[in-house]
Amino acid sequence: MRICLLTPDPHHPLLAATTALLTPHHEVTWLDPTGLEDFPCPSDLSDVYLLKTRTPRALALARHLEEHGAPVLNSAAATELCQDRTAMADVARRAGLPFVATRTEPSLAPLVAAGEPAAPVVVKSRHSRRHDLVARVDDAARLRELAARWPDEPVVVQPFTPNDGWDHKLWVVADQVFAALRRSELADAVPGSRTRALAPGELPAGWAELARRVGEVFALDVYGVDLLDAGGTPVIVDINAFPGIRGQHGAPEALAALALRTATGSRRPRVPAVP
Repeated sequence: MRICLLTPDPHHPLLAATTALLTPHHEVTWLDPTGLEDFPCPSDLSDVYLLKTRTPRALALARHLEEHGAPVLNSAAATELCQDRTAMADVARRAGLPFVATRTEPSLAPLVAAGEPAAPVVVKSRHSRRHDLVARVDDAARLRELAARWPDEPVVVQPFTPNDGWDHKLWVVADQVFAALRRSELADAVPGSRTRALAPGELPAGWAELARRVGEVFALDVYGVDLLDAGGTPVIVDINAFPGIRGQHGAPEALAALALRTATGSRRPRVPAVP
């Protein structure tokens, strides 16, 4: 089988480990969509493509490949959906998922003018990307500070969910769930804290099934779900297409198996339903 990684970093630990599992019997190549001048010839396509980048050029390439019959994990449409936090929240809540309440603003200026916040909120860039805005805001002074640094940034505003300061990170590869506890970037730092892997039995009841349901709703095959424990109730605060899944025993094996099943046609990539 011919497997192609769409990424600027084929040495990422997850991809490198997956490649090592595949290369004894299969051909693994990679393309960096950022510097790609011409798209691959339709007559010489790989059997499956793994989309581990989310730039506009990468999404255009993924669509080109899909239009010519090549399977892409995850699909361009599913990947793009997870970049728009407004659309993400709308799709999740309409599907009955416990996604945090979310409203959208063209910038932080309307919040400053209204004298918000009256209660702690979390503000995030509407469009998810590396080094985007994610911050807790407890008072008007903090809001003005952020507005000065991010004057034209479209944002989403979410109520701050009281929690213990630890994010539950759930990652799913073809319905296999991996999990860890990670100190929230919005919480005070704890000396010596680090990400701790969780065995399946350590997750609260129903959380793994919830993570799998996210994949069904968003048509994702490789993805991450960030959950907060709000007094025993899970609250989804973010969904990511093809995250890093670092340090999770069995994740490279799951990804390699998924790539091969997709390459042979025994599994097709999920595709978002037409609205």
